[in-house]
Amino acid sequence: MTSGSRKMLFTSESVTMGHPDKMADQISDGILDAYLTGDPYSRVAVETLLTTGLVVVAGEVTSKTRLTVQDLVDLIRSIIQEIGYTDPKSGFDYRSCGILSSIHGQSPDIAMGVDEGETKELGAGDQGIMFGHACRETKEFMPVPIALANRLVDGLTRLRARGKLPYLRPDGKTQVTVEYLGEKPVRIHTVVVSSHHNETVSTQQLRRDLMEHLILKTLPAKLIDSKTIYHINPTGRFEVGGPAGDTGVTGRKIIVDTYGGRGRHGGGAFSGKDPTKVDRSASYAARHVAKNVVAAGLADRCEIQLAYAIGVARPLSINVDTEGTGKIPDEKIESLIGQLWDLSPAAILKYYDLRRPIYKDTARYGHFGRTADHMTWERTERAEELRKAAGL
Repeated sequence: MTSGSRKMLFTSESVTMGHPDKMADQISDGILDAYLTGDPYSRVAVETLLTTGLVVVAGEVTSKTRLTVQDLVDLIRSIIQEIGYTDPKSGFDYRSCGILSSIHGQSPDIAMGVDEGETKELGAGDQGIMFGHACRETKEFMPVPIALANRLVDGLTRLRARGKLPYLRPDGKTQVTVEYLGEKPVRIHTVVVSSHHNETVSTQQLRRDLMEHLILKTLPAKLIDSKTIYHINPTGRFEVGGPAGDTGVTGRKIIVDTYGGRGRHGGGAFSGKDPTKVDRSASYAARHVAKNVVAAGLADRCEIQLAYAIGVARPLSINVDTEGTGKIPDEKIESLIGQLWDLSPAAILKYYDLRRPIYKDTARYGHFGRTADHMTWERTERAEELRKAAGL
């Protein structure tokens, strides 16, 4: 971002649960949940690919849970049905799509560092860097563009699922461009909504309906003005969508999953990975720490970077960047984080209660900025303790 009074635009996108990449994420996380249900210590790394009429799942699993190929097929079909692909006319149907599965045991070389830790001190399941971000722009401590883009796709799905606009189909994308004056979001510059639909609705009717029932009822009126630009299904028709229109792959919407590009992403995707993989669990912890720093009043914006090595329990580094908004020096905040948080993989798993089947839901509408009870990393229960420790 920038400081002072300079105007700038920032854009974030989101996608519906029926977008093929998000379908892949949900299937991978649904399989993870199934293994965790029977064995909370399951190690899972599963990828999904979807294309016209076909779902392919592959990966490595170590678990006491025994799922047959038929169990997996039934699970995948139920997830696709839940997403909304129940009509063959949409080009993809949960009853008739082909499903291929190739899931096998985890590499013993990869498992070694983690296995030794189950009875001692759990080592990180991989090397990597993870980021967490928080800011004061919304009540969820999320940047405005991604928060609004997520609200729009949530609303789009609800309009379809509740039958308000029965011609809608599951696929869809949104994009919100926000104008900032310095660091303050002052207005919505542009809104883009593209929704999958059947052949019965005219483009004109769809545009009127989405403006009335979605955009104007979802976006805050104080950020909309006469100059706000709207693009609703800008190409006109969107009858061919979902896996029939585009191949979907797990982990291809990582910026949608996080901060819409405003906060950095470490590079590792989340979905299909059990929480011993720090790509996922440490990103959740970093978000929690950053959110508590901002909630405590130590900064208006905060980004946390963590780094890990496979088999090593403690983070190699912790870096704090408050982008010049800190009430105390960033290095002091780093010191307080080290005192108040145990960011070893074992402690993260325990503190956030991550060995539960909670992950399919995270693959919808972003992993951050939501208030669901199972998203323990969104709590701000450490803010007062942090504020007192900082002497504020």
